[in-house]
Amino acid sequence: MLGMFLLRDDISEIVRLIQNGGIICYPTDTVWGIGCDATNEAAVARVSALKGRAPDKGYILLVSDIDMLKRYVPKIHPRLETLLAFHQRPLTVIYEKNTGLPDIVKAPNGSVAIRVAQDEFCQELIRALDKPLVSTSANKSNEPFPGSYGAISSEILGGVDYVVKYRQDDKTPHEPSSIARLDRHQELEFLRD
Repeated sequence: MLGMFLLRDDISEIVRLIQNGGIICYPTDTVWGIGCDATNEAAVARVSALKGRAPDKGYILLVSDIDMLKRYVPKIHPRLETLLAFHQRPLTVIYEKNTGLPDIVKAPNGSVAIRVAQDEFCQELIRALDKPLVSTSANKSNEPFPGSYGAISSEILGGVDYVVKYRQDDKTPHEPSSIARLDRHQELEFLRD
């Protein structure tokens, strides 16, 4: 559909593709992911179909920085904001109250999982897009996540509109992020460490 063949990654071309409803395979600050504009419901539905994923399962979204996070999560607990500013490992946080995001990216209870990207390429891409990016591991549902680019199936690679070249030769195995939320006592609860 929107296939592009670039010799190197051109952020502006990738952004244009995403703005036109395209989906990409890209390295994140954790594992390789499938991504699209998180506010484009048709693109998110394409990601779900490619993964064979139940439509009622929420997605992790990536934002470029805390300022972008505040556009979608107007009230961030000060303790959480401090943690996000200083946390060394990638940390995805589940926010009960959020705004400006379609239901298709949220969990059935309306909450949304968002991570401030730590990878420079991701930050630059998201900043240029000026919207959150869906970030779901580049594998079929219920199959192991790919620890490196070489572990991604040809079915996934063939199902996206563009495969980012950045970090394809990185053989370092990567792990998914920690996932946390504030409980009803405003204490941090880790759901995946």
